[in-house]
Amino acid sequence: MKKIVIQVSDETATSLYELATRCTDENERRDGFTSHGALGVSSLMAMLAEDAAMVITRAGSWEGANMAQVFSSHGYEV
Repeated sequence: MKKIVIQVSDETATSLYELATRCTDENERRDGFTSHGALGVSSLMAMLAEDAAMVITRAGSWEGANMAQVFSSHGYEV
């Protein structure tokens, strides 16, 4: 297992905490029937990293294809 440390702005960090809270609320609303359960910022970022890696490991999966679209929208053809 690798540990990756990133730096983001205070505004981005606040938004990530809010997103993680909303995802956790949705997980509770669905009685735990979400792919990764309740999320904190670390587990949210890990989930996104896994999906981004699927651009390489599972390009045809919905996760890999959708993340490839995100990169393409940013100008990266992967």
